[in-house]
Amino acid sequence: MKRLFDIIFSILFLTISLPLMIIVSIAIKVDSKGPIFFKSLRVGQHGKTFKMIKFRTMAEGTKLQETKKIKNLNKKITKIGHYLRRSSLDELPQLFNVLFGQMSIVGPRPAIKSQKNLIKKRLKFKIYQIKPGITGLAQINGRDSISENKKLYYDCLYYKEYGIFLDIKIIFKTVFLVIIYKDISH
Repeated sequence: MKRLFDIIFSILFLTISLPLMIIVSIAIKVDSKGPIFFKSLRVGQHGKTFKMIKFRTMAEGTKLQETKKIKNLNKKITKIGHYLRRSSLDELPQLFNVLFGQMSIVGPRPAIKSQKNLIKKRLKFKIYQIKPGITGLAQINGRDSISENKKLYYDCLYYKEYGIFLDIKIIFKTVFLVIIYKDISH
């Protein structure tokens, strides 16, 4: 049921957001040199890696690492990138990852390979039995403002209780939080 929901939701939302995605793509090309999309290696279901697609928000050549560890972050984010991150529009291309079966609409956010401590803890608590998501419990309960341990707590809670009704609740709360720009630090 979850996979069917993911496919229907992603196709519907991709169709609705296609004109916006075209405008964002043009804005990225006008704003800075480099590709429109940024693909980063992430850890997904069963610990398998995949390339997660996002709109590029940083200057070309910026090293892939946790955002909070990037020195002079504001200088590395492009002009349009600030807006895309603040509005979470940089996440829209992940709907393709959902269609490809690499992600779900709702689930724990996929870790980058350098987040070894988080990956180790997620393996211990079997979080990788489920697909990572575009949004999740951690995102609606603090997103960038909570610790790694608190995120892990929400990942474990989601793993124990996930279902279609919880997913719908998380999606609605995500939309609300994105509209009011809550807990987005960059």
